[in-house]
Amino acid sequence: MIKQLHISNYALIDKLNIGFDDGLTIITGETGAGKSIILGALSLILGERADTKSIRDTSAKTIVEATFDISGYGLEPFFKENDIDWDEHECLVRRELSPSGRSRAFINDSPVSVNVLRELSTRLLDIHSQHSNMLLSRRAFQLSILDSIAQNSPLLEQYHQAYQAYCDAVKKLTETQNAMEQLRRDEDYIRFQLTQLQEMQLQADEDHQLEALQNKLSNISSIKEALWTVENELNGEDNSVLDRLSVIAQRLEEAESHLSDVEGMHGRVRSSLIELKDIAHSVSSIIETLNDDPAELARVDARLNDIYSLERKHNAQDVNQLIDIQHDYERRLSEIEHNDDIIEELKTVVKNNRDAAMDLASQLSHRRHEAANRFGKEFLSLATPLGMKNIALDVAFDTTDLTASGTDSVEFMMAFNKNQRLMPVKDTASGGEISRVMLCIKAIIARHMQLPSIIFDEVDTGVSGDVANMIGEMMANISQSIQVIAITHLPQVAANGDHHLRVYKADNELETLTRVESLNQQEHVMEIARMLSGKDLNQAAIENAKSLINTTIKRND
Repeated sequence: MIKQLHISNYALIDKLNIGFDDGLTIITGETGAGKSIILGALSLILGERADTKSIRDTSAKTIVEATFDISGYGLEPFFKENDIDWDEHECLVRRELSPSGRSRAFINDSPVSVNVLRELSTRLLDIHSQHSNMLLSRRAFQLSILDSIAQNSPLLEQYHQAYQAYCDAVKKLTETQNAMEQLRRDEDYIRFQLTQLQEMQLQADEDHQLEALQNKLSNISSIKEALWTVENELNGEDNSVLDRLSVIAQRLEEAESHLSDVEGMHGRVRSSLIELKDIAHSVSSIIETLNDDPAELARVDARLNDIYSLERKHNAQDVNQLIDIQHDYERRLSEIEHNDDIIEELKTVVKNNRDAAMDLASQLSHRRHEAANRFGKEFLSLATPLGMKNIALDVAFDTTDLTASGTDSVEFMMAFNKNQRLMPVKDTASGGEISRVMLCIKAIIARHMQLPSIIFDEVDTGVSGDVANMIGEMMANISQSIQVIAITHLPQVAANGDHHLRVYKADNELETLTRVESLNQQEHVMEIARMLSGKDLNQAAIENAKSLINTTIKRND
């Protein structure tokens, strides 16, 4: 439940701290006092769109912060999934709006996206206004009511996974069928291209090897000339390098016997001599292998030209990419040859996934039918005392193909008068009747599952007398299960409150501000007396207020 609300720099609010308790909290105040402003601030906590027009002082940011008691709500997985610090007792939710329009959201001081904020807040707080009554005309909302009563959340999660698997399988089958059809249209082209590539019998890195060979064959004369020069310089007949080194080694060896400073040098020279002799021998061997071969050069040139032509045709960088393209053509042809088997396998997957989804949808449908029966009985027992003694209800089911919510489409059929045929609620209910219908629905849901705190925003508009008494009593009954906050103009409803907050305007020298005060028992009586008598507060109104409060206490006891 919500324990504390802080609002600063929002519309007519400079700074406001409101405490809330469990049970039924009543909020009253004159029209325009700021009750809607408080709800507007709360909507920021629920992840609604932020509007910079609401910023009171454009030199500072707007902050709305709420503290919730989350004990027993089972929210730990949500916090772990979103990497948010977990406290099993309290949760702090904050929304900030800067004058530039930038909006930031926090949960337990961890920055989060507005979507994450919205997902959490809607599990903690439910604002029900007259605007929310329009939801009742939507079939999806009506179905969600039955799911809530049937407590279908775990089964719905299983179904959603199965339905998504079915949709994914259908998508893959469709995409594969389209791809196969395209492959069949391209089969002749693919075979032609593949034949060209296969006839080339390409080898990995062949182009690089051929280019190296081409370079060698094209420059054979200059290569041989260079190597002859090397061989002649190293081991020629006239004053070769090897001969001179032999002399140098010999002279160093002679000097070593007389001069220790040159000790070992002759050995180093002889080592170099051995290495150079080996090089001279290798060069000589290479020269013997170098022969002009115009035919081989022509073959290499032709092969490279064919490879380059294929690379340009297939937009490939090298032979290895051409080989990859060849393998891809081979794979595509293999798919064409085995496409019937592939399609049949995918059809089997689709059927199996559909059967699994249909089984879960059938379970959902069975639970919804049972919930509809319970809903109908409980609804009539609650609605009849609210001035709708002739109301009739039937939940009409239609079977559809698999959808994201199953195979059920429901329509709440209602009649509010005798001998009136049942019609969709959107076609037969007045505004006041829809408000009372929604109140009954909220009361039923509260009985069957743990809802977040509920705020009723003037849902009692347009009613009076005994109906107003019953609405107040119903809100009090709901508050025995969950926290209820009710904004109302009806003294009959306000009399049922366990706590009472009054919203009012206060003027200072510069501006008008919204204020909230918590009323004690005596102030609670006086506020209800004002609601009964208007501006002309008198003793009769006070006594009437006391009587009204005492009557509600006895009735609730």
